Amino acid sequence: MNETKTIRKAVFPVAGLGTRFLPATKAVPKEMLTVVDKPVIQYIVDEAREAGIEHFIFVTGRNKGVIEDYFDMAYELEATLKTRNKTAELEILDDQLPLAGSTTFTRQQAPLGLGHAIWCARDIIGDEPFAVLLPDMIMRSKKGCLSQMLEVFRDTGDNVVAVEECPPELAHQYGIVGVGKERGQAFEITEMVEKPPKGKAPSNFFISGRYVLQPEIFRFLSMQEKGAGGEIQLTDAMKKLMARQKFWAMKYVGETFDTGSKIGFLAANVAYGLSRPDLEAGFRAEIERLIGPK
Repeated sequence: MNETKTIRKAVFPVAGLGTRFLPATKAVPKEMLTVVDKPVIQYIVDEAREAGIEHFIFVTGRNKGVIEDYFDMAYELEATLKTRNKTAELEILDDQLPLAGSTTFTRQQAPLGLGHAIWCARDIIGDEPFAVLLPDMIMRSKKGCLSQMLEVFRDTGDNVVAVEECPPELAHQYGIVGVGKERGQAFEITEMVEKPPKGKAPSNFFISGRYVLQPEIFRFLSMQEKGAGGEIQLTDAMKKLMARQKFWAMKYVGETFDTGSKIGFLAANVAYGLSRPDLEAGFRAEIERLIGPK
């Protein structure tokens, strides 16, 4: 176990093409599609900020420049809002603007998988533990998912992944972990299996898009070994690191919306729309009107 350090940096792999949302994603990155009035990526960054992350590293690809623009000042827009005394709108922009120098953007250049995207951030991370947040997964909970994970990290000093339970008959669709000794909200991972054969899964706990990793992971990612789909898989590197370091699974308490799927994206809009005091009554009435009687 490495000496426990503070997690200061987080990686956001945002280079994906978003083909499931074509034609919209022909011109708009999938991470910039809005859930109510905020882009998906803002929810993920907010979770990281709540957990105390200080440096936000975006691994991008072609046509993703709008993400960088979004996390920058918009001088013309702000000047117009000031002229019109739109103070509430200005406060929203100011609250969501990262501190100067706290964001870094690096290109993946080729779609070689999640493991390759994380490897692209190696020189920015350096020799310290870090977080990875998949931008498709909006995690809604009283205490953010990453905040829950960092409690486990501070307790153990080891690698941590967030897990959730799925119906056992669907375990073959996910990356599944084996269950070892319990420790509070977490348990030690005994094995990782990517999409196990039906009936052969070691549990029904699946990895759900949040990771806290030690920098030694880069040693295995640097081997550039291709796995499933001809891509460099993060899971493959984690399995190799497990031979040398412990991995803990944090049982996430909250809701997850997979906005990389159309159903998950629509569900997120409904859930967050209904949670807004300024929208709830009118939105609920409109939903009921559209659904109508059976």
